[in-house]
Amino acid sequence: MTGEHRIPASRDAVWEALNDPEVLKACIPGCDALEMTGENTMRADMTAKVGPVKSRFKVNITIENQKPPESYTLSGEGQGGAAGFAKGGADVSLTEDGGETVLKYTANMQIGGKLAQVGSRLVQGTANKLAGNFFTSFADHLQT
Repeated sequence: MTGEHRIPASRDAVWEALNDPEVLKACIPGCDALEMTGENTMRADMTAKVGPVKSRFKVNITIENQKPPESYTLSGEGQGGAAGFAKGGADVSLTEDGGETVLKYTANMQIGGKLAQVGSRLVQGTANKLAGNFFTSFADHLQT
């Protein structure tokens, strides 16, 4: 999965917000809790629904290859009980363009359990929708 989003804020402001657990918690759809557990690690509690499968996930996230305020790599693994698991990562880069920032990402994900049984098209569609909702909320947050 790849994407590009134009965010109406400076690269420094976008970088700061991307590293603020409170901002991320407010913008990530279904995120009930998000906290830093170490210098480069976070833990999230999320509720996600993919087709008929709805579950609460406990997700551990690691931040690597940080080049502030240009890029970083996220990797994570989530357990959703009977719904299964998801693990993956994303490379994120920020480029200044005038007074705005262009955020580009390339993400990959592996799923197992009931999530894998609902089909890759449904999972991909849900992932795209959640990413779109996140970036809309994130841009709105930075404008206020």
